[in-house]
Amino acid sequence: MQINLADAIFSFILHTFLSAPPRDPRPPVCFPVNRISLNLGLLFESFPVNSNSQGMSEDKSNTNIEPCLTVVMPVYNEGNTVVEVIRLVLAQPPVQQLVIVDDCSTDGTWAHLQSLAQNEPRIQLIRHAVNEGKGAALRTGIAHATARIVIIQDADLEYDPSEYYRLLAPILSGKADVVFGSRFVGSPNGHRVLYYWHSVGNKLLTTLSNMATGLNLTDMETCYKTFRREVVQQIKIEENRFGFEPEITAKVARLKLSIYEVAISYYGRTYTEGKKIGWRDGFRALWCILKYNFLTPG
Repeated sequence: MQINLADAIFSFILHTFLSAPPRDPRPPVCFPVNRISLNLGLLFESFPVNSNSQGMSEDKSNTNIEPCLTVVMPVYNEGNTVVEVIRLVLAQPPVQQLVIVDDCSTDGTWAHLQSLAQNEPRIQLIRHAVNEGKGAALRTGIAHATARIVIIQDADLEYDPSEYYRLLAPILSGKADVVFGSRFVGSPNGHRVLYYWHSVGNKLLTTLSNMATGLNLTDMETCYKTFRREVVQQIKIEENRFGFEPEITAKVARLKLSIYEVAISYYGRTYTEGKKIGWRDGFRALWCILKYNFLTPG
């Protein structure tokens, strides 16, 4: 069924502002519920959800999954975490190839990478001559992927490679072409509590992206995005920095693919621990939502 965005928004406004609240036989509570928050669900429920797990793989870990995965890892000045992250990634049985793109690090990261790659044939190292940004590093890395499934992995410790099976299951079962890992739908191992306004910004950007694409994602900005290789390699990535996230979301939506979303754990870090995304990237994301959904020819 094709969704009419205008009808969905009109229905949301009608139920929120124009309809009378339902009668409740119970005594009133001291703190009345905000009707706007209740009716936000109405807007989102207007869009289809791929949440049925019937027929999916029953794997509860990575242990029994054959090598099928290229991990693309953009790296910039991650000397404190990159060694541990790489070891965690390579310990996962599904990992067939690890493509690491060093975006001209200046903190000794490149030396760490060269040392780790010497005796590990699954690692493919690439280094940019100048710092270009995460999107540029992903563009380079995705082009070198050879396994049938591709996942994006940051070089910090915010995302857990032991949960790859969650993102692989919908693709391996033939249900999905693309899988997003959501930090906001019940993290299986919880999440570190940080930065309230970051979470507000993420949800706002996700909502605006959903309104533009017709999807009903809960976490458009997530790092963990998984693709069938032939899908992601046909997409021309234009953004050089964090605008990659709304760009790739808009472009997979246009392809009318089967897109799933699964819960993942998240261990956010602070700026003193190396977090790089800033408020300017939020404004760039707004522009990218507009550009890749409405201003770029399909």
